[in-house]
Amino acid sequence: MRLIDRYLLRQLVGPTLWSVVAATALALLSTSLTQLDLIVSGGQNALIFLKATALAMPQLINMVLPVSVFVAALVTLNRLQTDQELVVCFAGGMSRWRVISPAFRLAAVLALASLVINLWVQPTAHRAMREVLFEVRTNLVSSLIREGEFSQPAPGLTVYAQSVDRNGEIRNLFIHRSKDDGGATTYTADTGRLVMKDGAPILRLFRGSTQELSPEGVLNYLTFDDYPFELNTFVRTEERVHFKPSDRFLHELLFPDLTQDWETRNEKKLYAEGNARLATPLYILTFMALAVWAILGGAFSRLGYGRRIAVAGGIAAVTRILGFIAVSAAESNVWINILQYLIPLGGMAWALQAVFRRTRRGFGARGRRLASAGVAP
Repeated sequence: MRLIDRYLLRQLVGPTLWSVVAATALALLSTSLTQLDLIVSGGQNALIFLKATALAMPQLINMVLPVSVFVAALVTLNRLQTDQELVVCFAGGMSRWRVISPAFRLAAVLALASLVINLWVQPTAHRAMREVLFEVRTNLVSSLIREGEFSQPAPGLTVYAQSVDRNGEIRNLFIHRSKDDGGATTYTADTGRLVMKDGAPILRLFRGSTQELSPEGVLNYLTFDDYPFELNTFVRTEERVHFKPSDRFLHELLFPDLTQDWETRNEKKLYAEGNARLATPLYILTFMALAVWAILGGAFSRLGYGRRIAVAGGIAAVTRILGFIAVSAAESNVWINILQYLIPLGGMAWALQAVFRRTRRGFGARGRRLASAGVAP
């Protein structure tokens, strides 16, 4: 790579990295609010919140990469063109492709990084985050018991505890459970402790009583020293055995196990997600091409390129929206998956054709006059 190529590449790398960091931080802020509410309500600490936030970053980075590249390229190329640094490059005999090739090298590297994130990093992080959130939801002490409060962790179940100490001992427990047949059972205990028995969670109640009211209105009263209150009905385990499409690796999306009922019913949705993983990195190249067109797709102007930048931004937005629509439509028709590739490739081809068409038109008498004056045609 020649000196001028390295210089142009350095001018692009810095703003691109800052743009990715800023956009990811904004996206992370909005996403973390949902996780924060779940984790706080589950009684978890800041470490769990930071872990869940870190695991959400790969997907967020992939989401903001095309826009970040577009914004950074616009800012950098506009500055270089306004300061006439690109004009000097053209006047020195550099071709248009030679000038823009560092931008596309950077876009290609980022597209490759995006593909790696899509295929391996994102599903790995999503699976780990699914486990973290599952542990939060199934933390029985935090979900069933809130110190000094009457909580309803499940329909028909009311729980109260005076306190929970550091050793996990629960004091002055009150549990009321309504039954579908109209009956109800109330448990009171001096202390309680959550234990596991044969892989199943049990809340052991010590020195207490039960009051059971039958549907006929008969009250049964019983005292006990040690009573096992089973919690199986309040534990949701489906997330351990079922992963959403965003949690799956590429081979699981494109080659689903059709012996499973869920995979059979959602086969087209899995195909759409798999093709989206492969097509998304193309938008980085497309947005870079649109940014190049916005700055170099017309004559040099000391007044700026606001109009072309606005048009390029509109085209980029429409292109990305069409991509989302194609993903949604592909969930009902497998053949629409081809549009997931044609949309970004078509946008990139149009932008590059517009850039180099401008070059060919500039080779006339006017182009020679501009070149002699040091201005790119």
